[in-house]
Amino acid sequence: MEKRIFGNTGMEVSILGFGGSEIGQEKDLSTVEKLLNQALDEGLNVIDTAECYGDSEELIGKALAGRRDDYYLFTKCGHATGFEEEDWDPVMMEKSIDRSLKRLQTDYVDVIHLHSCSEKMLRQGAVIEVLQKAKEKGKTRFIGYSGDRTDALYAVQTGLFDSLMISLNIADQEGIDLTLTDAIERGMGIIAKRPVANVAWTYDTLSEKAYPYIYWQRLKELQYDFLSDHDKAVAAALRFALTIPGVDTAVVGTKKPGRWSENAKILQTSTLSGQEYDKIRSRWKEVAGDDWVGKT
Repeated sequence: MEKRIFGNTGMEVSILGFGGSEIGQEKDLSTVEKLLNQALDEGLNVIDTAECYGDSEELIGKALAGRRDDYYLFTKCGHATGFEEEDWDPVMMEKSIDRSLKRLQTDYVDVIHLHSCSEKMLRQGAVIEVLQKAKEKGKTRFIGYSGDRTDALYAVQTGLFDSLMISLNIADQEGIDLTLTDAIERGMGIIAKRPVANVAWTYDTLSEKAYPYIYWQRLKELQYDFLSDHDKAVAAALRFALTIPGVDTAVVGTKKPGRWSENAKILQTSTLSGQEYDKIRSRWKEVAGDDWVGKT
């Protein structure tokens, strides 16, 4: 699988990364072992998870205990899942980072991202200091920010983060114009999250409370011609995300082991032509409303 240099970190990351959210509710360790080992065998070398993704960290730790040198490991922190303290409490975050390392069965991760932290909280400084201390102690090699909208822009403009994880896909393009130029100028590694827009085009109807609803609604208005063919839509969506200037890797979640072989084949051609990319961007600019902000 094609690899790109992750900002100024020196890490050479696969263009496709594994998103650990979906496996967080998986009860069968053997399924996770098959899923993750197949992904690594296909050339994927980025695994992204978070402390609030159910059992995701623990499952990854168990499934890949003997392969830590084969991949880069990213996690996120900030939510007080399982702790008495409030979200973003510095004491809680320190506990959370130590718990993540224990769950993941490792002494360090490659990146810890602040998980959808507001600009207001970032301005107070304490949450960033927790990550900086973790880096100083060798618990993480780099620190990053995961989020969207003007919160992400502020995080980038602090100049304190090594990486940015942000929603970028055919139904979510605010970050391209709002945030990425600054991130690129600062040499940040850039991760596209939700690169296939939660495959929202596959639903006939959705409740407003459904997770993919926002993207589903937008795609009905965008009416990209490739959405009528599912395989073409997946290919176009993945390639679009990886054609966006500055993007180093795109993380995709799945519970189906065979999906990695399919995605690896799709990404033998990893980017769109300039004409194809411009057509999607032009359609977005024609249709997108002022309220079509990044999906945090």
